[in-house]
Amino acid sequence: MATTQTLQMRFVTQAGNRVTISLDNPKDTLTEAEVTAAMDQIIAKNIFVTSGGDLVSKDSAQIVDRTVNIIYEA
Repeated sequence: MATTQTLQMRFVTQAGNRVTISLDNPKDTLTEAEVTAAMDQIIAKNIFVTSGGDLVSKDSAQIVDRTVNIIYEA
């Protein structure tokens, strides 16, 4: 059994679309303040190109836990 975590940060673009940036294995002590500050930096630096234009605001952030149970493996 393998468990992984992914931090998913969702943003809104100029066109009103939602875009998700995912990072694997976030640190266990990650706080809301750290995530929102990182999201603010991503918006301010404007380094990501999307089909809907620039990232203009934060929408949400979550940590997703995923567990894989291997039934059969050759």
